[in-house]
Amino acid sequence: MTYYLGIDAGGSNCRARLINAAGEVIGEGRSGTANARIGIEALYETLKDTADQAVAQADLSDLQRATVHAGMGIAGITRPGVREALAELDFGFASVSYATDAQIANLGAHGGQDGAILIIGTGSAAQLRVEGREFTIGGYGFPISDEGSGAALGLSAMRHALRALDGRTRKTPLSAAVTERFEHDTAQAIAWMDQATPRDYGTFAPLVMDYAEADDAIARSIVENAAGHIERFIETIFERGATRCTLVGGLAPRMRPWLRARTVARLSEALGDSLDGALRLAGYAPDDA
Repeated sequence: MTYYLGIDAGGSNCRARLINAAGEVIGEGRSGTANARIGIEALYETLKDTADQAVAQADLSDLQRATVHAGMGIAGITRPGVREALAELDFGFASVSYATDAQIANLGAHGGQDGAILIIGTGSAAQLRVEGREFTIGGYGFPISDEGSGAALGLSAMRHALRALDGRTRKTPLSAAVTERFEHDTAQAIAWMDQATPRDYGTFAPLVMDYAEADDAIARSIVENAAGHIERFIETIFERGATRCTLVGGLAPRMRPWLRARTVARLSEALGDSLDGALRLAGYAPDDA
């Protein structure tokens, strides 16, 4: 019997799915942050813990574990030296294949075939597979890149809120809701910004979307601007040769209604998730099962 293990290792958490040759899920696992930026030792411990959970749940023996083929999509794997360091690790499996977390998401979304995903979450980036060639668009990091993302929405909301406190622009319910978090005190807001990460800015995204949907003029302009960036992303994806494009990421469902109907008509629904893509990376071909 051959087994396949898929792992999706991202900045928020690490998930595993273990299946048998028939495609039946026999084990799962979940751990914490698994971005390559945490260091190779910490990354290895997280990956191994997540894999061990799935193997234990499936009650595999050491001999059975040695027949497992694994596919792991890891955020930050393109950092210098990471792939070389990963190649030295031993998980006790028959084989381990590595890719970025975006690559496995793309594989899953299009059933292992060519296609593209536009990730709209805390950040934004597109992953494409065209005639077997993999490449990305955007994703250079906040605040230079990540257009249309949760972090970008939060940054725009902070700008508006501080201008409103100054009196340089009119106050709106959105600006009041943002500055309320800082007791309407500019000094507190600046102190927060000195330490704020993209994820911190992203926490304001649901607030921006809520007020935009409630017709707050500034919130609407922020979201409409973000939608414009997403539209251009999608146009570029097709210009670069993609035959399918799927929106993924936590902010995608809320941004979709702000896109033009003709843009939405070009989008395809995902055929599977990131773990499906990781299993394909491992060598599992469900059409042949």
